[in-house]
Amino acid sequence: MKKLLLESHCIFPSLDILKTANYYEKIMGFIAVPYMESKEPHICLYRDATEIILTNSNGKEVVPNRILYGYGYDAYFITDNQEVLQEEYNNSGVKIVRSLSNTDYSNKEFVIEDIDGRWIAFGKKTKQQ
Repeated sequence: MKKLLLESHCIFPSLDILKTANYYEKIMGFIAVPYMESKEPHICLYRDATEIILTNSNGKEVVPNRILYGYGYDAYFITDNQEVLQEEYNNSGVKIVRSLSNTDYSNKEFVIEDIDGRWIAFGKKTKQQ
């Protein structure tokens, strides 16, 4: 059967998309491509096979999922090299809120907090359910 879903992109509203894009580019190793003159201004952030789309929150506060709902990440990126990425982020000053560990839901992951307070996990299933 043909795969129907191929990829996914996170969409992150931000109070200051230029400041957020700069953080992702300078600190987290993404490449920022701005589309600020488009009908709906945004900035695309690329790293490897991952894309994040920053949009303007129009003055509304960004409220992370863990604050809105009591738990949960704002994004989850699958990676095979969690140790290498965690070390890179640790060395570049990214705030690591949960160090690399095995979860009770069979993932090996670590979690960072971005400049807007979002919690983003980087991990992968360690065994099939």
